[in-house]
Amino acid sequence: MGPAAVFLVSLAAILFFKQVLKGEWVIAKIGRHWITGLIAGFMVGAVPVGHADEAAVIPPSAKDPHYTDVGFFDIHICHWPDRPMFYMLLFSTTQFEHLREVEVFKPDGAALCKLDLGRYSVRKKSGNPEKRVFITQLPVGADGADGWYKARIHMADGRVYGAEDFVRVERMALPEKELSPPDAAENVVVPKELRWRAVPDARYYKVFIFDKWDDGKKVFESKLLTEPVLSLPEGVVRPGGWYAWRIHARDINEDVELGDFNHGSYTGEFQFTVAQ
Repeated sequence: MGPAAVFLVSLAAILFFKQVLKGEWVIAKIGRHWITGLIAGFMVGAVPVGHADEAAVIPPSAKDPHYTDVGFFDIHICHWPDRPMFYMLLFSTTQFEHLREVEVFKPDGAALCKLDLGRYSVRKKSGNPEKRVFITQLPVGADGADGWYKARIHMADGRVYGAEDFVRVERMALPEKELSPPDAAENVVVPKELRWRAVPDARYYKVFIFDKWDDGKKVFESKLLTEPVLSLPEGVVRPGGWYAWRIHARDINEDVELGDFNHGSYTGEFQFTVAQ
């Protein structure tokens, strides 16, 4: 053991017994495991990354297990028309520069995946730090199970945070019937609203509108809707236009167990043209 490792071992012992004398057993336990992991990582040239020692995992918020001090974890069960049902796993954080790895485990403890930290979207609100949302998608498969899915979030300094999401593997129908205007409608009068048949189990909807004359650029995104109808703001759809729209349906919104939502569906494009 080299001089640096000896120093770290001594530091670990001092900190541990200091916490014990204060009666802070939990903090001492966490500190002991963290420093032990740091020493082991130093001796092999890096802080270890991988399946975390559960005793060293920093637990999530007591109010909502999706939230940690370093970010938010959630899983959605998604049904899109062009692919099998899939998990959409995400972790959002402003501390992305210090993020090393995010492991996700099934309810039975088996590994599900590691999030692809090369795939993310950027969220930036005025006056707030930049946030990155890391997203990984993978098929649910025949072994998809209901239960608590766990994330282990590894930071560059060796800290490991835990987060959890309860998942129900359910398939939501696509909101694609009784459309108004109908799909592929031509030369319609400028519509005042878009309608569709309600989807069983869907409590919320969101509508996206795209301008096909402008290379499919998104020109409108609704707020969450509680009814299967969107009242169109003036000027979104114009005479002579060619538009596509898509509908996202979801079961809930911001649940302590199920996260932002548990399962949802997202239609393909429905198109219509508008008379001059």
